[in-house]
Amino acid sequence: MHQNQKFRFPGRVPLALVTSRVIWSDIKVTDGTGIRVKRTKQAKTVIVVVAAIGAAILAWGPLWLTPEELPADRPFAAQRALAIFLVCMSLWLTNYIPLAATGLLAVALLPVLGVMPQEDAFALFGNRAVFFMLGVFLLAAATIATGLSKRLTLLFLQRFDRTPTQLIAGVLLSSAFLALWMPEHAVAAMMFPIIVEVTDILKLEKGKSDYGKTLFLALAWGCMIGGVGTFLGGARAPLALGLLSARFPEKTISFVHWFVAAAPVVVIMLGVAWVMLRRTLKIDVDSIQPATRMLDERVRRLGVLSGPERRLGFLWVVTIVSWITMGHSVGLGVIAILSATLLFILQIVDWRQIQDYVNWGVLIMYGGAVALGSALNETHAFHWIVQRTLNPEIPAFLVLAFMVTAAIVLTEGISNSAAVAILLPIGYSLCEPLGIDPVTMTMAVGITAGLAFSLPISSPPNAICFSAGFYRVREVVRRGVLMSAIALVVMLVVIGLYWPMLG
Repeated sequence: MHQNQKFRFPGRVPLALVTSRVIWSDIKVTDGTGIRVKRTKQAKTVIVVVAAIGAAILAWGPLWLTPEELPADRPFAAQRALAIFLVCMSLWLTNYIPLAATGLLAVALLPVLGVMPQEDAFALFGNRAVFFMLGVFLLAAATIATGLSKRLTLLFLQRFDRTPTQLIAGVLLSSAFLALWMPEHAVAAMMFPIIVEVTDILKLEKGKSDYGKTLFLALAWGCMIGGVGTFLGGARAPLALGLLSARFPEKTISFVHWFVAAAPVVVIMLGVAWVMLRRTLKIDVDSIQPATRMLDERVRRLGVLSGPERRLGFLWVVTIVSWITMGHSVGLGVIAILSATLLFILQIVDWRQIQDYVNWGVLIMYGGAVALGSALNETHAFHWIVQRTLNPEIPAFLVLAFMVTAAIVLTEGISNSAAVAILLPIGYSLCEPLGIDPVTMTMAVGITAGLAFSLPISSPPNAICFSAGFYRVREVVRRGVLMSAIALVVMLVVIGLYWPMLG
């Protein structure tokens, strides 16, 4: 984008999936209602060039990184895998090129630099996590295209539209519940125009109405908190699973295990969000009767469930039950792809209706991240460095605390998927020397990466809700920093006290 160009979501945003490619270095948030883009190409170029120089020294400089497991014909493989990681990390951090393009670059550089044969690199691009997320994207797209998502949103909100306080609770809980089963950015995008309509009917003034601020913060925070509860809430969890399966093929995390492990975090953070919204913002409306009438009228206008909606609802139930009961034996990705195929066999949607809702860039980024993680694993690059630099007497919990802190800080500035792609390969190299369960490391980073509340650019739900213009950056930052700090403490308590009881 050009300097001084404004980046906004329109007031009546279409129900389209929004990517999470906004980066701190791309955007300067003003006191107005938009996000003003500031050109920082020069600063990003410096970061990328420095990383490229360091990578070149690693790739073609003296051989010093020599894991014993390296094949004789590829003595430089570990150093060059590390060089590729350094380049990709700089590109993910700065968003100098799209995340998907960085994923493609990673796959191409692996055979070019002799880290692994091209057949192996391209095969890793088809990791099962990629197909799991593809199936989820297609199911979510069908939910939006058929109108089932709109029906669910209105029905949920209608249950909480009696008082101003109840409506806030309804927005928070509805968005959190829906984000358990759909990508969080899709939930934010489909609920956003309904909340905008509520604020219009109640004649809430932008920048002045505390109730308007509360409604949009409830939507943003609910989406983010619910999104960490299952594999389905965002891109980071399937990517974390893909990296786990590539590094530790014998390890896996079931749908139920993730849900049970994340449940206390979701419940506690929803309670914290509710207290934060009620204690720091006033309810400056006496009645929401006009909004109540609007929601009732919208529900009546929907009529009875259509045939595609009924079939899709049944398919969702079958899919979720299958993930819970057969996910370990059959595979989450297999079930997701079979369910996506049934969308067309059952004539729920056609391809043209949903193809624009699939975030193809995220899928490509996944493939590259998994391939790069596998290369770092097979060459034992990080493992070799850790063995020679890490004190084995460091408490495992202290390392997990550092990884959780890094995840929540890093996600404030870059895509949470990119944060997972950067941190987990490093985290996995620490597991064996310190006796940390790779499953624990995966969930610690994968869950925490979704809990960045501070900046409008830290997640798509935050960006979408900020675009409504009801609050300024400083108003959300001071609350968001406190929310992120509490989320960090909650994660550490859950990791230290609750997860050991799960076995």
